[in-house]
Order: sequence, then C-alpha cells, then structure tokens
Amino acid sequence: MKSARLSRSLASVLLVTLMALLSGCATINQIRGGPGQKLDPWENWNRKVFAFNEALDSAVLIPVSTAYNKVVPSLVRTGVNNFFGNFSDAWSGVNNLLQGKLELAFRDVFRFGTNTLFGLGGLLDVASELGMERQYEDLGQTLGHWGVGPGAYIVWPLLGPSTVRESLALPFDRLATPALIINDGGTQLGITGLQIINTRAGLLSASRLIDDIALDKYTFLRDAYLQRRRSLVLDGEDKEEDPEPAPPPAAAPAASASASAPAKVTPAK
Repeated sequence: MKSARLSRSLASVLLVTLMALLSGCATINQIRGGPGQKLDPWENWNRKVFAFNEALDSAVLIPVSTAYNKVVPSLVRTGVNNFFGNFSDAWSGVNNLLQGKLELAFRDVFRFGTNTLFGLGGLLDVASELGMERQYEDLGQTLGHWGVGPGAYIVWPLLGPSTVRESLALPFDRLATPALIINDGGTQLGITGLQIINTRAGLLSASRLIDDIALDKYTFLRDAYLQRRRSLVLDGEDKEEDPEPAPPPAAAPAASASASAPAKVTPAK
C-alpha cells in the first residue's frame, strides 16, 4: 500500500513538473523547419544523458540483444513483436478515437480483436494477412493533433530521446503493455525486460549504420527524432503555410501597357 501511494505521489510530481516545463517552452513549441531548428535549449545536459545511455547500450543492451538474436529463432522473435504490437493496437484505437479518426479507430479495434481471437492472443498477425496494416497512434500524436506543441527536446536516462509533449504522454503510453495487467512483480519485470531486449535487437542493424555514417550521432538522432515525430503528428502531410506569392516580373507592367496602347501606324511612303 505504501509503495503504491509513493508511486502515485512520484507520478504526480513528475506530471506537474513536466506541465511546468511545457508552459515554459511556449516560445519554442512549434517545429517549423528542418534539422537545426533550435528546440534543444538543454543540449549540454542532454548530451551527458546521451553519453550515459550510449555507454549503457554498449555495455549491456547490445551484447544481450546480439545474443538474443543468435539464440532465439526468427519465428519466435516475430511472435514476440506481434504480441506486444497487439496491445499497441488497442491503445492506438483509443488515440485515433480521441483524434476523431473513426475509421482508423475501428480498424485498430478490429485488428486487436482479430489477432487476439484468431492469432493465438496476438502471437500471429492475422489482421495484416487480411490487408489491415498497423498504423500506431500514441498519446503524443493525439496531443499534437489538438495543437499541443512539442516543447523542448529532452533525452531521458534509459528511455532515450523525447520532447516535453512526448514526456507528458509517456506514462500513459506505457500503459499499453501487457506488463501492467499482471500483478506479479517478477513477471512484470520479465515482460518489460523482454520488450526492451526484443526492441533493441530489432534495431541493431540500424544502429550500426548510424555509427558508420553519423559524424555527430547526438545531432543526427535528435534531428531524425524531431522530424519523425513531426511527420507522425501531421500524418506525413506538409501543413505549413504556403509561401507568399512572388511579385510579378518587372517587365510585366510595361508589357501590359504596351499591349493596351493603340498600335502606331507607320504611314506608307
């Protein structure tokens, strides 16, 4: 009971703190440009956290994930991905409903029901075989849909890149995992660990590629994250204002006047 109260108190403090950060970042709460947009006022701190995460990744997650890829058959790893993705579909349906996307919400619910009933609890992705591809929507996208700007870029220990908006949504997005519907603490920890390792194992090839091509890995990942989140919120559309129309060429008025003037008749000689 005491631990539950403590958890609720800590969650409340975190929520209040992040709301204060969000209000304090009102001047930088819109992504209106490409890479290099100044949404990283805490870069010095973020780089320290990033370095910590990179060290932890190299020392623990990469070796464990590499061993996981070698030991666990591909078919089993696909089943694990499907299992966690099935819970994400249910949460995606809630967010599509909150965004007023009724057709997508219905599709997510149908995906969840189909894979739960006919896909062995979500281990098989039967819905995709029927032509219903997954399009995940989280609470951060819902907040962005309703006009909440991203706020400042943040790198959290263990959790990685985020923004103030996504950080506010993160505790709720974490509810869409099977670990939180199980009362056994050891089982919860095991499922959470499996989800982390399975996710990291799927990113091993991408991380090696980034290591090879990125001169500044921190900047590369930051800009990629911010642009991807912007694209997800806007559903891949460019909704920025159109640029002002260009003024007509300088020769146009003269040409118009010349065209409207009576033609000069040259007398015959």
